[in-house]
Amino acid sequence: MAEQRQRALSTSGEALYKILALEKGATHDEIKKSYRKLALKYHPDKNPDNPEAAEKFKDINNAHATLTDLSKRNIYDKYGSLGLYVAEQFGEENVNTYFMLSSWWAKGLFAVCGLLTGCYLCCCLCCCFNCCCGKCKPKAPEGEQQEFCVSPEDLEEQIKNDMERDGETPIMLQPTNVTEKTQLIGDSHRSYRTES
Repeated sequence: MAEQRQRALSTSGEALYKILALEKGATHDEIKKSYRKLALKYHPDKNPDNPEAAEKFKDINNAHATLTDLSKRNIYDKYGSLGLYVAEQFGEENVNTYFMLSSWWAKGLFAVCGLLTGCYLCCCLCCCFNCCCGKCKPKAPEGEQQEFCVSPEDLEEQIKNDMERDGETPIMLQPTNVTEKTQLIGDSHRSYRTES
């Protein structure tokens, strides 16, 4: 099924116009007029015994939906049904990038860079040695404090120890009884009247 769908994708961007019996570059009003005419002709209610009419009606609706949406129509006009498939998979904003990276010159540039450098990992290794491993990382000038990382577990344990040492212990449990009185609520009767 996926192989059959892949073969059906084209880059010409003309098939949807042909479904609506229009030329490529038709105006919005022409698309609308042709859609109404063909939708009435192939509507399943008017052709109850013809399954081909129902399929044709689906194709007409799909063509109309694509060609009346401005962004989809631009993608379709430029890249065809393959462009619509890419937009569906990667998002409409990434279609141009996809086709740019899959062009012959981008592939050639990638191959030439690989041949000139001897490998594709040079940039990755350089970044790793300078940042991740830190073996080649430049040393900080003397007098400046070195940065260091603390794991979240160690930091949490340190905060807990500091609070216990200072006599402040965090509240760990909720009150168990609803009628339990706290220091804020006393047994005395409170009055909110103001005396004048």
